[in-house]
Amino acid sequence: LILIGGFVQLLAGFLAFRKYDHLGGAAFLTFSALWSSFGATRVLCAAPLSGHLLDIGAGNTEGFTAGSVAFLVLNAFLIVLASSFNVVLLCLTLAMELLTVCFLLFTLENLPLPLETVVLSILSVLCFYGAAASLTNCTFGRDLLAVGPPLLTVQSSRKDEEDALPCVCPKSHLTSGLRTIAELLNAGAVCGVPTDTVYALAASCKHPQAIEKVYRIKDRPQEKPICIFISNLEQLRAAAPPISPLLWEFMENVYPGAIGCIIRKGEWLKKLGVGAGYSRVGTQDSIMIRVPDLTVLVHLIDMTGPLAITSANPSGEVDSTHHDMVISRLGHKLEGVLCDGESDEVVASTVVNCTEIDESGITIVREGCIPAGKVMQIFERVKNR
Repeated sequence: LILIGGFVQLLAGFLAFRKYDHLGGAAFLTFSALWSSFGATRVLCAAPLSGHLLDIGAGNTEGFTAGSVAFLVLNAFLIVLASSFNVVLLCLTLAMELLTVCFLLFTLENLPLPLETVVLSILSVLCFYGAAASLTNCTFGRDLLAVGPPLLTVQSSRKDEEDALPCVCPKSHLTSGLRTIAELLNAGAVCGVPTDTVYALAASCKHPQAIEKVYRIKDRPQEKPICIFISNLEQLRAAAPPISPLLWEFMENVYPGAIGCIIRKGEWLKKLGVGAGYSRVGTQDSIMIRVPDLTVLVHLIDMTGPLAITSANPSGEVDSTHHDMVISRLGHKLEGVLCDGESDEVVASTVVNCTEIDESGITIVREGCIPAGKVMQIFERVKNR
């Protein structure tokens, strides 16, 4: 029973660490050590009458006493921390403190048997209820067995920080966060989003007023066009633009990725889903299209349709490489920012003019994170094939 109890506590500690519950992990590892030490000491000292396996009498109690005092101090610290989690964990740590007192009294050869029985009974009930509550609540996803509220709350600073954010800032790894930003974009809002290069401002191509707002937010000159992002090349095929086989082959080699292709504009953009924003993206004759290599952004585009995209920085300033930069620089002008941490690159994408690809090849309009030499190598390889 001693070995089983210690092993169960040890297993609970490792599982808690796996779930990044550092308090729970530290508590259960401490409980495992205490349980095993107390149990092993009691059994060894209660060995058959032919001779004790362990003798803690006759001046040999110092080490055991010091160990039990160390457990008392450590568990007292865990009691304070557990009070900020839930009542069950707090009661469990308090019961462990009583067990440690029993251990101390036992080393001093002054442990009443009724006290030990009561403490172990209380501990057994708490352990059983805690395990049952944890298993049940995790299985059904709600609190069917109450574990009680924290007695100490340390959430006020986090709440104040969240209240201080200038706009909605959900996490990108949460489905709810993605839906929140998609709903904002579909309603005509402008949001900061991560891309496979740097952070960008996004507006739905169905809302020309949102694209106009992007220009105002960035103080972007009106003569500088805004590109569009789509989620995959098949969307472009379905819109059936008048694109030559060479250009199709080139785009198949660069999409998805950090290379944007400028192609000729046309009514086919409306089939792509650009809609009312047709006149506000690209120039009168051309449009830059990119398929990003970032799963979260591709999913977002699938939920919103094509997005008008430009880098999330005031015009003339450096690109934003973290969602905190977007929030601090432009958050007060945005409805939302999809938070995805550090960006994959520190500069924007490479832009290639493909409008004359069959006549004179391609030209590099802007060299970004993909070197111009690599782009030309891709084109030459495609053209030779």
